[in-house]
Amino acid sequence: MRTWFITGGTPGGFGLVYAEAALEQGDQVVVTARRPAELREWAEPYGDRVLVLQLDVTDAEQVRAAVEAAEERFGGIDVLVNNAGRGWFGSVEGAPDDTVRRTFDLNLFAVVEVLRAVLPGMRTRGDGWIVNMSSVAGLVGTQGFGYYSAAKFALEGLSEALRQEVEPFGVRVLVVEPGAFRTKAFAGFQDEPVNETVDAHVPMVEGVKAAFVDHNGKQEGDPERGVRAVISAMNAPVPPRRIVLGNSGYDVVVAMHENALAELRANEKLSRGADF
Repeated sequence: MRTWFITGGTPGGFGLVYAEAALEQGDQVVVTARRPAELREWAEPYGDRVLVLQLDVTDAEQVRAAVEAAEERFGGIDVLVNNAGRGWFGSVEGAPDDTVRRTFDLNLFAVVEVLRAVLPGMRTRGDGWIVNMSSVAGLVGTQGFGYYSAAKFALEGLSEALRQEVEPFGVRVLVVEPGAFRTKAFAGFQDEPVNETVDAHVPMVEGVKAAFVDHNGKQEGDPERGVRAVISAMNAPVPPRRIVLGNSGYDVVVAMHENALAELRANEKLSRGADF
């Protein structure tokens, strides 16, 4: 029986889907959320196998307290799913400073705090899984979501370095890159104002917002099938370092890599000519 620690357990998101999949295979879970009362009814049927904790992942003290509570209850954390995160629309030039900061606070720096709290226990036991929820936007920059893309690009790089550092201690790292999935992650966009500070970018940002609002509830990605794919990847004889989820996301990422490789080779002479 493994213990999962899952951030971002808001109903309608990937977090609870991970929790239900773990419970279905006989594991026990710690689910964190900023509003844990929303999970009370969901958790009741599972009894002692579920621990719901209040957690704002951007609060370092709360992070440490939640991890300590999880370890005290279940004896250790075997699988960490860094799922909490979201983006805010805005141009690179004109997004308000507070939007930029909270985007990185939630999608990058909060992940660092959770990692630092969970890793000592994993290292001591010589085993563990870290699943970092990135995005296709962490591989292919997304217009109108430049800072979300930047934070997820940073998470990708962090995960690559982390994997090399913790592998000697028996800890594995998997990066998950979903495309458009039918969760409630962007459901609140309709009521969010466009706070763009550069008038020239307002039409683009409004168009991006409208596209997300229109597509909400119509996304092709199925969260349950996505989570099953992640668990299959974790259980593979040779687990991948990353997995893209969804047809549209897969096609976008393949095209990006193919175009990048073609461009790299087209400029090979310039690249190789830069040495002494």
